[in-house]
Amino acid sequence: MPPIVSLQHTMFAGESPRFEGRSNNRLLASLSDADFALLMPHLEPVCFAAGDFVTRAGDPIESICFLEQGIAGVLETLDGDRSYAIGLVGVEGFIGWPRLLGTDRSPYDVTVRAETGHALRVSSKALIAAVDHSATLRAALLRFVHVFMLQMGRTIVSSLAHSIERRMARWILLYHDRVQGDEICMTHEEFRLMLGVRRSSVTDALHRLEEERAIRAIRARVVVQDRAKLIALAGGTYGRPEQEYSRLFSV
Repeated sequence: MPPIVSLQHTMFAGESPRFEGRSNNRLLASLSDADFALLMPHLEPVCFAAGDFVTRAGDPIESICFLEQGIAGVLETLDGDRSYAIGLVGVEGFIGWPRLLGTDRSPYDVTVRAETGHALRVSSKALIAAVDHSATLRAALLRFVHVFMLQMGRTIVSSLAHSIERRMARWILLYHDRVQGDEICMTHEEFRLMLGVRRSSVTDALHRLEEERAIRAIRARVVVQDRAKLIALAGGTYGRPEQEYSRLFSV
């Protein structure tokens, strides 16, 4: 993905800013002028710190967020306290997509990962009114849902078929696609969410990727050194959803 440009809107206490102009979100930028005009009056810039919840499982989906910078991790929780990452969303998509599938409740926790997030938020009511008005807008948003489902499917296959270091290579690539630069904030806790393994296993896998000279691990950071090696290590579980996105959105 191309470098992400930071959102150029600042929110101040007491203000309710509105978005004006084109968006850094790739999905919004791909829309026709007519479809974008249906959403533009309702778009509101918002900021999230790393670790913030955008939504929690079971909560009403009251708004939709189109990320302009940062990563949203989609998490499934077991036994009320163990969370696992099942997918990532960045500037290529939006958060709150289950609303388009007919449910008004979030099935997952969604949290901002790795870095500060900037987004354009629209109320669910305004978005549903817009897609009811425009079949092409609805189709564009559902194409992203299709791609995200492919990504989740590849997460399942990777978890079943791959070693820890191969799964780690894939997740690092997914993060690398969605952050600014080659240095990524990735702690052992971050890897635990993605891999569901012990800290010692995370450390061993990081060392193996360093031996391959694919990455360099420093405290709470991973620096991507050879993306091609990461892609080779990840195997077929990385690449198809990304290619499908490019095909569907002509990017």
